[in-house]
Amino acid sequence: MAGRLQGKVAVITGGCSGIGLGTVERFAAEGAKVLVGDVDEAAGGRLAERFDGAVAFRRCDVTEEADLAGLMDAAAERFGGLDVVFNNAGAGGARETLAEMTGEAWDRTQALLLRSVALGMRYAIPHLKRRGGGSIINTASIAGMQAGAGPIAYSTAKAAVIHLTRLAAAELGRDGIRVNAICPGLILTNIFTPADMIPPGMADMVKASMAQTAPDAQPIARAGQPADIASAALFFASDESAFVTGVHMLVDGGMFTGPRQAWDPEMRAERQRLMEERRAAFEAAQAEGLAD
Repeated sequence: MAGRLQGKVAVITGGCSGIGLGTVERFAAEGAKVLVGDVDEAAGGRLAERFDGAVAFRRCDVTEEADLAGLMDAAAERFGGLDVVFNNAGAGGARETLAEMTGEAWDRTQALLLRSVALGMRYAIPHLKRRGGGSIINTASIAGMQAGAGPIAYSTAKAAVIHLTRLAAAELGRDGIRVNAICPGLILTNIFTPADMIPPGMADMVKASMAQTAPDAQPIARAGQPADIASAALFFASDESAFVTGVHMLVDGGMFTGPRQAWDPEMRAERQRLMEERRAAFEAAQAEGLAD
């Protein structure tokens, strides 16, 4: 049986780890040819060797415009066209508060998380048009939809990615190009344990702790995995989403559904218990007043 992406060619940035790697594996399993763009050349080489010609690697720093242009051209040249682009590469960016932020730190974060998405789309468009259309998928975040889910520079960039996705969908729809975004929640990837801040051994401890605490953060009682995002990306990449464009899909275990009392049975039970205690105390006070 043919895979859901049989005959399609995809570019995935940031494809050597985390969400990107999970999506490369899923796309290849579904029959796609995939060109991975990443700065990790050693990991990229190992990844390409895992697949029998279905996955190739090209070094790409998404903050460099020429690298993005070359990546899209290389996919079309190597595999004969381009059908799907997953603008996924990213990191946590500047961690300073607004009061501490420098212009350089701000610009660096926006270049990595926002400018790269715009330019990734820009250089994919001619190739997608030659195929009669295609699908662009952008990685946003729940941090782009609420305060407190990420640093301010990161969160601002991700909010802009959501709106950019909508604008691009409107502009490119008549060319047969669909543009959608995925907003991950708590997904266990290295974005939470950057190597420049956390030693490797400690990174494993941090991830294990996050896996344990995830049930306290959302209705679905587990941490998200790269495969969860890959499934959403597969939907957007495939013809199953042929009538879907300009949307952002939350893949967050329900984190965005509401405050904890909305979904935690224990908290709801505790609130009910407190309410009953207050009612009982009130009725007792009323009865005592009547007795007097």
